[in-house]
Amino acid sequence: MTDVDLDQWVAHVAAELGIEGLDVDADAVLDLASVAAHAVVRPAAPLTTFLAGLAAGRSGGSADDVREAIARAAAICEQA
Repeated sequence: MTDVDLDQWVAHVAAELGIEGLDVDADAVLDLASVAAHAVVRPAAPLTTFLAGLAAGRSGGSADDVREAIARAAAICEQA
């Protein structure tokens, strides 16, 4: 797949997973992935973003919960 609009992709996948209507900050998620990949090891990127998303969801899933989980995960990576 080439020339994919990431916002459209996120909306598509979210709808298929039954979680449509999300306001996903794709840049923040990608930034976290980059930090994990460079500060830890490359395979840590998808695992870290998954864990941040899970933590945000368990905290309530608000935009603030997502931002907090991403910030905490990034800090953990930077300490690695």
